[in-house]
Amino acid sequence: MTKNETAAGAAKTADREIFLSEILSLPVMLKGKKIGALSDLIIVETTLIPEVKSLYVKRSFGYPSLIIPWENIQELAEHRIDIDIPGLEAYEGTPPEDALLLKDYVMDKKVLDLEESEVEVVYDIRLVLRNKKLYVTDVDTGKSARLRRFGLGRLTKIVSSDAKDDQMISWTYIQPLPTNIGSFKGDVKLKVLKENLAEIHPVDLADILEELDHDQRVAVFTSLENEHASDTLEEIEPNVQRDIIASLDIAKVVPLITTMTSGQAADVLSAIPHSQAEDILEAISPEMAKKVRAIMERQEEKVIHYTTQKILKFLPETLVEYVQNDYPNHARGKDVIMYIYVVDKSEHLLGVVDLKELLIADDKSSLVAIMAENVITLNTDSTLKDASREFERYGFRALPVTDDENRLVGAIPYRDVMDLTHHFLE
Repeated sequence: MTKNETAAGAAKTADREIFLSEILSLPVMLKGKKIGALSDLIIVETTLIPEVKSLYVKRSFGYPSLIIPWENIQELAEHRIDIDIPGLEAYEGTPPEDALLLKDYVMDKKVLDLEESEVEVVYDIRLVLRNKKLYVTDVDTGKSARLRRFGLGRLTKIVSSDAKDDQMISWTYIQPLPTNIGSFKGDVKLKVLKENLAEIHPVDLADILEELDHDQRVAVFTSLENEHASDTLEEIEPNVQRDIIASLDIAKVVPLITTMTSGQAADVLSAIPHSQAEDILEAISPEMAKKVRAIMERQEEKVIHYTTQKILKFLPETLVEYVQNDYPNHARGKDVIMYIYVVDKSEHLLGVVDLKELLIADDKSSLVAIMAENVITLNTDSTLKDASREFERYGFRALPVTDDENRLVGAIPYRDVMDLTHHFLE
């Protein structure tokens, strides 16, 4: 039996599966009284998989932290950890320099293969509680792990239904961790080769790059082929785009821009300082530069010039049956008919009702009772580029436009923005 099979067998026959993100910060209780919160796990690497030897417990109000041996753990429950020790003083202290801290050394670190040609991020760590011992079996780089890491564990059931999300890497593939280094700032390295960076989809690679620090991000990005790099750059958040481009020589940036469509190039260049964008535009072909400049100018136009006032709006006390029964007449001549905007007598936007919600609502309900209060809006100073981003992010068919005092000015339909995007200039 191989080491990997042994680790997998431990997971399959485990009494209980635990993810590190789910137990970090749990209250640590002694005789029913909270004495601190779990900060980290101290592990020992064995010939197969690491074993948890101690809990590192942080305390508030300046009290010394505690190192609690695993054998003193009475119960690792869902919402608390019960310990049994005769007193606190003997367990006070900080982890020694040669201690291996699981969260500190591994969580949120990148994973490299032997050729250091691939990067993933460890969002969580799977543990197995078996025979009253706690073992480390896998690092998790998947979407579900990322949701758990950011406190969105309830969404993991939806994500985990996707077979592609199975991104557990067995600990038997992880090289031994360094010791005597204090807080580990390096990378988690694999003992086996995995797929190359070139095989990672640009959307996934963009997520990875956004999680890395500046030096790691630039090192990974510069190793990409131009076409892959340009596709990835387009998917990255604007602030990260600026960070990457600002760190690259113009000789590296120009080939990236020239592999993009004019619209893609405009999106990227509009996210960086004007002077830097102009230097890049001067270095590309005049024909492409002309198209990109035209798109960038169009993107900066204000949405107010494209806003329609032909919308459905009613006072909050309006009954559903009133809107339903005469909907054809209410909607006649309107440009936006799929949303009903709820405003007060001073035209302040209070909420919005989707047409589908209106149709299934109780006749005697008021609009205020069924409206969504958290409304995504554009401001009168918003640009077409702002509108395009909001439409792409949320998928709405129209967005309301409000002034600085949240008064409803009108709405801008999806088609009126997206039909004005760069596609017709290509």
